[in-house]
Amino acid sequence: MAADPAAAVVAGADRIGAAFARARERGRAALMPYLMGGFPDQGTADAVAEAYVDAGADLVELGVPFSDPLADGPVIHAAATTALAGGATLDSVLETCAAIADRVPVIPMCYSNMVLATGPREYTDRLAAAGAAGTIVPDLPPEEATGVQEELRRRSLALVPLVAPTTPPSRRRAICERAEGFVYVVSVAGVTGERAELPPELGELVAAVRAEATVPAAVGFGVGTPDQAAMVGQLADGVIVGSRLVRAAGEAGDPVSAGTAVAGFIRDALAAMGGRNG
Repeated sequence: MAADPAAAVVAGADRIGAAFARARERGRAALMPYLMGGFPDQGTADAVAEAYVDAGADLVELGVPFSDPLADGPVIHAAATTALAGGATLDSVLETCAAIADRVPVIPMCYSNMVLATGPREYTDRLAAAGAAGTIVPDLPPEEATGVQEELRRRSLALVPLVAPTTPPSRRRAICERAEGFVYVVSVAGVTGERAELPPELGELVAAVRAEATVPAAVGFGVGTPDQAAMVGQLADGVIVGSRLVRAAGEAGDPVSAGTAVAGFIRDALAAMGGRNG
């Protein structure tokens, strides 16, 4: 099912903001599962995306596989390698985006090499055609993002920035002041992956971001259980779950089983986070 081209007229930041607002009205943080496009194959990726929406995800982060994903840990890195070996491309990943973008805001995560090689204008036009609400480019420094951000604004799409525990306060404030959509708060110094515990200082970082930004703060990296999602949801406006769900999709064995597995986690996480999900 293709996305409605007219959907791109509605500002991506507004669609993202509305999703966070709906979650707040239900008494909880927004839940944003991550999906590696094309992993372990296109059919399974599409089934996982549909399962996310059906299970009640508020937004979806959609990974574009890349050969050198420097922000990603072993699970997502391996998933990207598998997806690329199976023929996944930016266009095939955006087909998954288009299939669900009329029901939930989708934010593709793409490394800067691919954005710049495609060309910021062409990349933006492809996102808009697929109904995306914005994009995350984790290795694009703010100082070098002007050209990409201008193109995204031309199509009313948000460039979502990242803030890490190692980001100096002055730089963090500057990032938060110009943030669009939401601020992606990296919970730990390091790469993506499931962790037994989240750092005790996470609350201070989230509080600082929420005070300095006019958009929501969503936490990712390390959230791997419903209880962790609930804990982070008490601190932040949004919770991002990645490696745990990518692992479940890869271990499932077929599209139906993958959809069932990830939907179960989403429902368990929403139940743990509380509020009304209907």
